Amino acid sequence: MDPYTPLNMPDPVLVSIGDIHCTRTEVITPAGTFPIAGAQWTVTDQSVTTREIPTWAIVLAIVGAFVVCLFSLFFLLAKEDRTQGFVQVTVFGPEGRSFTTSVPVHSYAAVQDVFNRVGYARNLAIGM
Repeated sequence: MDPYTPLNMPDPVLVSIGDIHCTRTEVITPAGTFPIAGAQWTVTDQSVTTREIPTWAIVLAIVGAFVVCLFSLFFLLAKEDRTQGFVQVTVFGPEGRSFTTSVPVHSYAAVQDVFNRVGYARNLAIGM
């Protein structure tokens, strides 16, 4: 036995979803800890994506109107997607306890990241 290795090392956190952290054997939440085996997960996307004309395009269209009248209006064809909101994640423990967290998102990629993290946590729960 190595004298420099602590005896009771906790399992490392494998995935974090907002306030929920998962190790190989347990789910850690601010409300308490419960085993990951048998945990059930639900995910609800509460984000909204809108398509808008970016500010830089409006400014260039106005400034360009004084130089090249007709062609500056093409800047108004530029569009930008903006995502706002949150993704709600709930985990139900095998003994009936549950915890819900809301993860703020600002892009479609962030929404997909939360869904992928929950998928990984589900695989951890199944693998036990």
